Amino acid sequence: MAKKTFESALKQLENIVKEMESGDLTLEKAVKKYEDGIANTRFCLDILDKTEQKITQLTMNADGKPDVSDFKEEQ
Repeated sequence: MAKKTFESALKQLENIVKEMESGDLTLEKAVKKYEDGIANTRFCLDILDKTEQKITQLTMNADGKPDVSDFKEEQ
């Protein structure tokens, strides 16, 4: 089994939303899809939190304080 990634979990979430919006699911299947969606949401949020922490660590100045600056989009 392939390792679950942020992208695969997000794709699963998109599919779950489409299925639930279709209105073709039984109540039991809808509840199961909802549970799967919550699990994928938590997985994605965990990855985003860890990524934010990593970026913060990477942007520390020499004094160990966050080096915060505005994001400048390249044109």
